[in-house]
Amino acid sequence: MLLLRPTATRPAVSPGPRRPPVDLEIIVPARDEEGRLPATLEALSNLLVARPWSSAVVVVDNDSVDETSQACRTRGRPAIATYVIGCSDHGKGAAVRRGLATSTSRYTGFVDADNATPVGHLDQAMDLLAQGWDAVIGSRLVEGSRPPPRQSALRQGGSWLFHRTAHRLLPGIADSQCGFKFFDGALVRSVLPRCRIDGFSFDVELLSLIARAGGRIAEIPVDWSDMPGSTFSARRDGLRSMADLYRISLGR
Repeated sequence: MLLLRPTATRPAVSPGPRRPPVDLEIIVPARDEEGRLPATLEALSNLLVARPWSSAVVVVDNDSVDETSQACRTRGRPAIATYVIGCSDHGKGAAVRRGLATSTSRYTGFVDADNATPVGHLDQAMDLLAQGWDAVIGSRLVEGSRPPPRQSALRQGGSWLFHRTAHRLLPGIADSQCGFKFFDGALVRSVLPRCRIDGFSFDVELLSLIARAGGRIAEIPVDWSDMPGSTFSARRDGLRSMADLYRISLGR
């Protein structure tokens, strides 16, 4: 189990109007995703409508400057309840945190707006949560997953350094950064007020806090694809992510 020293908590996120409780709520953080988001929402809706769980999808518009919110609202009448909420704090971590913190569902989690991890993996994640696991995370680096495509030397080097550092904070976790993670709702909401990271290292911080709370984390292999149009910059976001890992380590 990871041991972290007590850190200052951030104020609880203002929930706004409460959404009706469901078995599963899926958070989709989105910043300038008008082009890729509709297909992801359609895939989620098609899967969820055929499953026995009551469910909803929540798009968190992370201060987009395009028509991301409008793209959600003009889809017609979706088969699954779909909500759009805002988040003016920039960063994937900030958007995910707002979505999770305003949920009241039994299980909750998040996927990427580009559907890089096929939503069909949700069946296994829900099975494991029902068996008592507290977090189920997709992994591109465990046996059975599709090997990720080769990237530029800069991104490969940055990825190697990031994973090596993150492994010290999360021993036993091969891949902390795949954008496919699902949780016991009550547990994840209990640790969210202690999250401080708004950027891409948010996943490491959140999983560290869950482990510290005694939560059991399962990794499942996924068929991840490197989708075009990513907003991640190896130079800009890579340096910030490493700095955020250092901040997380100071809380140990």
